[in-house]
Amino acid sequence: MIPDCIPHEGFEISPRFRTTIEGRVAKLERDADYDEAQIASLDSLDHIRRQMRLVAVQRAEALRMRIFLDRAKTRLPRPMIAL
Repeated sequence: MIPDCIPHEGFEISPRFRTTIEGRVAKLERDADYDEAQIASLDSLDHIRRQMRLVAVQRAEALRMRIFLDRAKTRLPRPMIAL
């Protein structure tokens, strides 16, 4: 669990980095949904437990990245200089 008492540091990230992180979050969530659906087809209780742990870790990492994005500001692109 991430505490709410962490001070806001006021950091900025580039639009490209934000897009990369958003893509990673989407992939983690898709993978978690897929892996969770596979649990029904597993026979071994140990395998089911490991699969459920995998899903939990994927969802936790996606949440951690979403919180990071919520706290970060997106840097505005630099203006183009006419030559």
